[in-house]
Amino acid sequence: MAKEIPDLVALERTGTGKGAARQARRAGMVPGIVFGGDTDPVPINIPFNALFAKLKAGRFKATLFNMKIEGHDDVRVICRDVQRDVVKDLPTHVDFMRLRRTTKINLFIPVEFIGDENCPGLRKGGVLNAVRPEVELVVTAGDIPDHLTVDLSGLDIGDTITISAITLPEGTKPTIDRDFVIANISAPSGLRSAGEDAEDAGEDEAAEA
Repeated sequence: MAKEIPDLVALERTGTGKGAARQARRAGMVPGIVFGGDTDPVPINIPFNALFAKLKAGRFKATLFNMKIEGHDDVRVICRDVQRDVVKDLPTHVDFMRLRRTTKINLFIPVEFIGDENCPGLRKGGVLNAVRPEVELVVTAGDIPDHLTVDLSGLDIGDTITISAITLPEGTKPTIDRDFVIANISAPSGLRSAGEDAEDAGEDEAAEA
């Protein structure tokens, strides 16, 4: 299933240069440019509040957007640069690159856990620790997975799930070149405390001996 691509609405900017950019900022807009592909660059304005909200949400440069500009066909873009005011740290200009469906990009894909009812570790009161609720993958722009699936069936307390245990969609791969941990099932806090107390008692007895 393809990941739903969020829309990013912009207006085509009629003027270019510093004067037009300053005018856009006074009007509550952030000037920018859309470039790449087989068409000419398009100067744009994006409403400041909309852009700022997406920047605050995080991962802005690792998110694929569906750029909507009136009078133009929708196009998939990814941010390549955000210029900021050196004092206020607010966006003053943003660059977007058009992507073909075959373009490879890095994106963070969420992890979905299933099989809770068939997981012995959770039935015993164990706790699922999602070390990486998202995984950065190299994906094809035209075939972005909605999520990665981790099946917890048969896992017990102390078991660990690594990236090698997940079936990745064809054409994708992790950006990290090692078998890193996605999640683990740890013992309930009560059992951990009891175990720690037993270890401390054992150490005290050994010290006295």
